[in-house]
Amino acid sequence: MATTNDEKDPFDAIVDAPFDSALSERYLVYALSTITARSLPDLRDGLKPVHRRLLWTMRNLRMWPDTLPKKSARVVGDAIGKYHPHGDSAVYDAMVRLAQDFTLRYPLVQGQGNFGNIDGDNAAAYRYTECRLTRTAISLMEGLDEGTVDFIPTYNNEDIEPALMPGLFPNLLANGASGIAVGMATSIPSHNVAEIIDAVLELIDNPHVEHARLMELFHGPDFATGGLIVDSAAAISRAYETGRGSFRVRARFHAAEAGAEADRLAGIERVGAGQYQLVISEIPYMVQKSRLIEQIAQLIADRKLPILEDVRDESDEQIRIVLVPKSRNVDPELLKESLYKLTDLESRFSLNLNVLDATRTPMVMGLHELLSNWVAHQIDILQRRTRHRLDKIADRLELVEGFITAFLNLDRVIEIIRTEDEPKPVMMAEFGLTDRQTEAILNMRLRSLRKLEEMELNRERDALIAEREELLKLLDSSARQRTRLKRDLNALRKEYGPETLLGRRRTTIAEAIPVVEFSMDAMIEKEPVTVILSQRGWIRAARGHLPLDQDWKFKEGDGPAFALHAQTTDKLLIAGDDGRFFTIGADKLPGARGFGEPIRNTLDMDAAVHIVALIVHRPNLQLLLASTAGKGFVAVTDELLAETRKGRQVVNVKADTKLSVVRPIPPDHDHVAVVGDNRKLVVFSLEEMPVMARGQGVGLQRYRDGGMADAITLNLVAGLSWTMGGESKRVRTETDMHMWKVARGAAGRLPPNGFPRDNKFGS
Repeated sequence: MATTNDEKDPFDAIVDAPFDSALSERYLVYALSTITARSLPDLRDGLKPVHRRLLWTMRNLRMWPDTLPKKSARVVGDAIGKYHPHGDSAVYDAMVRLAQDFTLRYPLVQGQGNFGNIDGDNAAAYRYTECRLTRTAISLMEGLDEGTVDFIPTYNNEDIEPALMPGLFPNLLANGASGIAVGMATSIPSHNVAEIIDAVLELIDNPHVEHARLMELFHGPDFATGGLIVDSAAAISRAYETGRGSFRVRARFHAAEAGAEADRLAGIERVGAGQYQLVISEIPYMVQKSRLIEQIAQLIADRKLPILEDVRDESDEQIRIVLVPKSRNVDPELLKESLYKLTDLESRFSLNLNVLDATRTPMVMGLHELLSNWVAHQIDILQRRTRHRLDKIADRLELVEGFITAFLNLDRVIEIIRTEDEPKPVMMAEFGLTDRQTEAILNMRLRSLRKLEEMELNRERDALIAEREELLKLLDSSARQRTRLKRDLNALRKEYGPETLLGRRRTTIAEAIPVVEFSMDAMIEKEPVTVILSQRGWIRAARGHLPLDQDWKFKEGDGPAFALHAQTTDKLLIAGDDGRFFTIGADKLPGARGFGEPIRNTLDMDAAVHIVALIVHRPNLQLLLASTAGKGFVAVTDELLAETRKGRQVVNVKADTKLSVVRPIPPDHDHVAVVGDNRKLVVFSLEEMPVMARGQGVGLQRYRDGGMADAITLNLVAGLSWTMGGESKRVRTETDMHMWKVARGAAGRLPPNGFPRDNKFGS
């Protein structure tokens, strides 16, 4: 259809531009808007736009701390309609956060009704709850009517709103902030106001104060939920110096019941018969209590924390989580360390001092830079307030001078008003009054004439002039400005001092020194087991130490390979003939009711690999490792433990060779005996064997044909023993081995008479 002359062709609005550049330009606008007008707080008042607009809305509604609270729906409605055109649920959630005393260290909103709880329950709908401002919020907004900040038009140009809040309350560090923008984020914990002010006072006196001195006054986070920060002072200081870092926050164990002071501080309650229970009184910041208890209960159900019997939530207004150990013999410190490792009783809170500066530019600041910028802002606020007051004084002085002139000529003023049709120009001409002075005199009620007493007017004029002089001196002197700021900060510190209920420090900062070393092995109940591994790699564990020569049942075509005694707390080393070692916990083995399970279901072991050894790991136990190529070395079992299913390659073997010997070395053994397929035997000192963690090893014996048949260690004085053939399994010992004792790598000579024809030393 053709368009008329009055109609515009919609295709005329299409701009021919590269898609990537158009997209990047538009995305950049969105990103900047997110960074500067939504997600990052302003360092000057520590608020995001939504919080600032909520407080401004409540101020306009006159929701003072001493007035009756109003419905939250009214606040949200006014904020959305006038200042913040976003979703009502998002705005209400932001207001709820300002009212939660377990979220904000110094709440800015006082809520009435259900505003959520530390269990993670949501607040009631805004039609049910009511709210009003707190005294802290009033302190943060103090000075809005004194020309201290700029006012900007709202989104629809129908009203105005403050660009920021001018109050002296250091909200950014006091209450912290968190937010995720585009390509950047911020995470600031809350801090103690008294400590912030102490650091600021030091900075005012010495702008070049060293960071270490600031950290002597400014100790670190002070969370609303208390807890303990267990990082070192050096780590905390380094985080605040760079503006980036993290803190380990732990729950606090503290028992309120009567008992020994040491027990109370450790959270131990004695319940009789030698039994005890642990009591948690504070949990880490932003950890939901209900989810934390679910975590602990799940550990108990999964038997991952066998030293813990039960967990109970006995909280009311105060947190009280009771932990019941399995028995009275459980070490309380071990139980605590276990819970720190396995649950959110220890969590991390990141520090990222990424804020908007006075030019609305995002940047990560250290503590010194952040406080310096805040002090500069407060000096600017002080100067603006002073200028505003000077303007008010000038206005009032003008009127007072006019009133004094009218008082001195009161009869003539009355006569002019009674007789002149236009008294204003006459009075201005006759008494030299300004338009504003004359207008004030003419608008004065007759009853006010009795108040025009010369002494009162002169007293007011003198007071205004004196105040003006002081203010002018204040404007002209940076030293006076710093003194005034310090005086105001000291007054604020008294309100939030450590001796007050609101101002006392809640979070303890003390580096953690573990009393016991945490180990997952401590979480396993120690029980004896008998481990059976079949020739085809089926493994199982029977309870108790049963006879190793017991007649075990195996699948058809399968048979016994290894059987040994162990404890459920032991680690088992499994060696394949490809030189790879695997590790499995004895507690992870299936029971012995059936045939067990294939070991390859648990370990990533190649199907063609033959298992050559099953050994219980013992600390510092040495193993003799040798391949069919006649090469080997000594390894320590601590170096062979594998962390993953894939195991650890220990012995490097070529395609035509296999790992064939894995034998523990008794402490009293001092020599090695090696026999080849050619039935030649050599004996050499164990000291000639290198101790390695991985490799091919060194040559043990020289062969012209074939390879190594077996190797073993021995005590040379006791001699060499081997198992004889036949059903008797008689052991024979040759004590005189000197004719076979040579240097490592020799060819050797025929073994003693009676040595087994299979060239094996036996077990």
